[in-house]
This record gives sequence, structure tokens and C-alpha cells, in this order.
Amino acid sequence: MINKPLVLTYLCLLIYILLSSGVILYNKWVLSHKYFNFPFPITLTMIHMGFSGLVAFFLVRVFKVVTPVKMTFEIYATCVVPISAFFASSLWFGNTAYLHISVAFIQMLKALMPVATFIMAVLCGTDKARLDVFLNMLLVSVGVVVSSYGEIHFNIVGTLYQVTGIFAEALRLVLTQVLLQKKGLTLNPITSLYYIAPCSFVFLFVPWYLLEKPVMEVSQIQFNFWIFFSNALCALALNFSIFLVIARTGAVTIRVAGVLKDWILIALSTVIFPESTITGLNIIGYAIALCGVVMYNYIKVRDVRASQLPPESIPDRISKDWKLEKKSSDIYVPNNNNNIGGNISASELNVDEEAPLITSSRLSHVGRTQISK
Repeated sequence: MINKPLVLTYLCLLIYILLSSGVILYNKWVLSHKYFNFPFPITLTMIHMGFSGLVAFFLVRVFKVVTPVKMTFEIYATCVVPISAFFASSLWFGNTAYLHISVAFIQMLKALMPVATFIMAVLCGTDKARLDVFLNMLLVSVGVVVSSYGEIHFNIVGTLYQVTGIFAEALRLVLTQVLLQKKGLTLNPITSLYYIAPCSFVFLFVPWYLLEKPVMEVSQIQFNFWIFFSNALCALALNFSIFLVIARTGAVTIRVAGVLKDWILIALSTVIFPESTITGLNIIGYAIALCGVVMYNYIKVRDVRASQLPPESIPDRISKDWKLEKKSSDIYVPNNNNNIGGNISASELNVDEEAPLITSSRLSHVGRTQISK
């Protein structure tokens, strides 16, 4: 008998992986001078922001699909504005990197995301410096350095753009945790777009006016409405697909899906863009970094689960986690007062309930859900 909920879950995961990979490859194709030749990453990002904000406006104000949260001027100025500024910066720098380095190498550099998030969290006081996490971060960094050393077409400008974008995104994640969550605001994907996308558009207008507008010649621009419309539509669909994945799965599943997506994307990019060459040192370095990322994710999930348990039950739970085999009589059955156990724990659901646009640092590696990346 077919398990329909399970089939729907795997279908959502497949859609997420396809859309996430598709948006990245599509952006690379649009921006690359060898293909569509639209070398204006800020303009492309502004198109995504404008389209997403417009769709969100119609969904919230016209069709009333969701109800907007109670947003005061003080909350908007102190929370939404700074978060939007770093969100816009991460998209700007990340998309600009496509002009200089390959998709495969960009995905390898993105392994630095947990490192950047951990550093920003420690600096902002939302996390504590720990030896186990530090060693994992060191392993990730070593892997990225090895991968960079093995990159044939290494470009320092593109690498700096990508790394800067990663740290901007990490700071956005931490600011989200510090600012919005402390005020008790919960934004779903639609309300996130409704408030953040227009503000990000405004922030992007300044660098666009100073950097891209002076060099843009309308007569030389290939403007194809259907190309840009479909590109923005795919980016919007990606946001919603991540929301569906978060709603139907747990933290571990999302992280595994993200790792799988990265490997698929690296392989696809070398097929679609033949100029992208992967060396053995690239793979070795990325594998090392990935080991660190996996261990980091395990530590974070373990910490979240442990934080949901009464102190006296933690040793018992740890012993259960390390058992490789369980008899049916050993299965942990939660009572009404302690809802843990089962395939997806309550703590994992709490982690995953946050909107993709404003994912917290606990989902920093796989939940990095930028609209136009």
C-alpha cells in the first residue's frame, strides 16, 4: 500500500532540489557573458525583489491569502530595515560572484556558511565559543582552503564577492534571531516577502544607480521578458518549496537534502557549463569541508534536542541515541508531558517552523534561502 504522506514528502524534497539547483544554474546562464550575456547582477536581483514583493502584495492585500502581522514603525525601522539591508547585500555579492567563478566552486565556498554563522553568533552574543564547534569550523575551513587551492580557474575577486556574501547572510541570520524572534514576530514566506522584498529593493537601488546604471546601454541589453519573468518566477517558487519542505520534514532531513542538492548541482554545472572544471583536489577539499558541516549539523540538532529535555533525562536520551540496534521493547514512547521521540521530535519541528526568508542560524547551511541565489 502506498504511503501518500511519505510520497508527498519526497515529492516536496525533489521539487526543492530541482528548483534550488535550477535557480542557481539559471542565474549563472543569464549573467554569464558566454550565454545570455546580461552582466548586471544588481539589476537581476532587483527584478527578483520587485517581482516577489509585488506577488506578496497581491497575496496579502488583494487576495488576502494570509493576514499581515502587526508591524509598527519601530519594529520595521529597527528589525526589518537592517535585516533587509544584509539580505540585499548577500544577494548582490552572491550573484556578482557568478560573473567571476564557476557554480561548482561557489557551492564549495558555501560550505563556509556554518563557519560564518558561528563567528557572527559568537560576536553578537547569541552563541558561545565551544571547542567541539570550533574544531568542526576549523575542519570546514581547511577543506575550503584545499578546494580553493585545487581550483584551476581561481579568481580572487569572485571568491571575495562570494565570501562577503556568505558573511552578510550569516549576519542577517543572527540579526533575525536577535531582533525579530526576541520581539515575538513570526513571518511566513509570504509575509516575509511582503515586508523584506520591497525594502531590499530600495537598498539595492543605491549600488545599482552608482555601479550599473552608468554602464548600461539600452541598445546593447538583451531584454527578453519571458527569460526574466520565468527566472523571477522560479526564484519565487523556490521560496515556497522550501516552506513546504520545512512543514513536512525535520531538521535532519532538510540538511541531508541540502547536501544532496549541493553534490547534484556541482555535477550538473560541469555538464551545462563545460568551462567549469573540477579537479581531484576540489573534490577532496569539498569532502573534508562537508565532513565538518555534517558534524556541525549533528551537534546543533543534538543541542536543540537536549535543550527540550528535563536535565535528569538527558543521560538516558544520550545512551539511547548511541544504540545502533533497538528491540521493539526498547522503543521510547513519549508521555504527554515530554513529547520527544518518534521520527521527528518536537524540537526539530520548532527549528523548522521558521519562514525560509528569515531562517535562524540553526538552519544556516541548508536553509539559506535567498530568492535569487
